[in-house]
Amino acid sequence: MRQYAKPALPPPLPVAPDSLASPNAGQAQPGQRQTLTASRWPARLDLLQGISGLALALFLVAHMAFVASILVSQEMFYRVARFFEGEWLFGTPHPWLVSLVAAGVTGLLIVHAWLALRKFPASYRQHSAFAAHRQRLRHVDTSLWWLQVVSGFILFFLTTIHLYDMLSQPALIGPYESADRVWSGRMWPIYLALLFVAEVHGGIGLYRLALKWGWFIGDEPNHGRLRLRRVRHVFTAFFVSLGLVTLLAYVDLGRNHAAHAGERYLPPPSASAGS
Repeated sequence: MRQYAKPALPPPLPVAPDSLASPNAGQAQPGQRQTLTASRWPARLDLLQGISGLALALFLVAHMAFVASILVSQEMFYRVARFFEGEWLFGTPHPWLVSLVAAGVTGLLIVHAWLALRKFPASYRQHSAFAAHRQRLRHVDTSLWWLQVVSGFILFFLTTIHLYDMLSQPALIGPYESADRVWSGRMWPIYLALLFVAEVHGGIGLYRLALKWGWFIGDEPNHGRLRLRRVRHVFTAFFVSLGLVTLLAYVDLGRNHAAHAGERYLPPPSASAGS
């Protein structure tokens, strides 16, 4: 019977002596545990950035609906303003409630801006690298991110001006009061710029947030992305158009009321009797 030689086995690996073996081998080191815990923070901060951005976008939509009530009637806008001042609850309006909301929005805006700054190019070298990458890649979403960065930087300062008025003069919200601020107070250029920047920034933010979390994407990612782009265009076009019409209404009312600037709006007697 033919016999086959057994293949030679490789020599066993050397075993470290017990004196050289680490006493904590196979156990998590304290430094490693801290590193794993700290590595979760970028994801947590990113989640907080998304939540704060979504809250600000929803507030932007609600705010647009509030100011657009002037298109229905001056009395409608007056009633909406008194509603947010708690007249329905306390019997008399309390403008400090508006200041409280403005302070909360200001704080949320600062938190969101601080979280977003983490992703901005921090040096000229990083900015140059990103600009070269964006030019070479020519990707739509990459360009949208850069547009969101620029619009967010501008938006922070424009929004601060508007929020300061709400904090310092919460009682001056009404058909005549707001129109006088727009026209006689020469605030319409700031509001016009704020309208475009806010709607562009908010539309891009909601679009990127939906992409990140897979909202409304469906089973086909490419088709879902195109669908979200169309929704973003419709969203931005609708609210920019609504904002322009609303701002023109305040400008027209302010021009007609310029001779009596500073006069407060009083609702019709029938409306006053029902309040």
